[in-house]
Amino acid sequence: MSESESRPVVVGVDGSAAAQAALRWAVEDARRRGCRVDAISAWHSDRGMVIGPMPAEVGMRLSPEYLRAEQQRMLDQAVEEFDGVEIRRILFEGDPRTALAEASTSAELLVVGNRGHGPIIEAILGSVSSHCVHHASCPVVVIREAKAAHDDPCPGRPYR
Repeated sequence: MSESESRPVVVGVDGSAAAQAALRWAVEDARRRGCRVDAISAWHSDRGMVIGPMPAEVGMRLSPEYLRAEQQRMLDQAVEEFDGVEIRRILFEGDPRTALAEASTSAELLVVGNRGHGPIIEAILGSVSSHCVHHASCPVVVIREAKAAHDDPCPGRPYR
């Protein structure tokens, strides 16, 4: 086995359509490379929030145990449709930018989705994909979320 075959394709998973498209792309790429996928999902207990779709109890202070369990459930659901490639599920407590940048140090490739929130939201929250492009230690593929079926005839394709 070569060095590149032993290094995983890392993908950020947050429950969004863009992240699911990134996961599909990462799984297909890992199949071609003959390596595993590391699916990474990050959550924050200090803010009482999960990165991605929020549970119905939004506005309540949620326990770290509940948040971790919800994030694990989301990650499990995201990867359940895939077979034929090893997928390691990794939960990270903290900022997803930190988790993905750290994981990129031992990765063959980092794949992230881009929701395309726009410049104002990204200026306030920061763009995970932009951070990864600038701070990853390996090549990065950004998968863009299609706005509508008629907007992008090839959803899930990487930026060029």
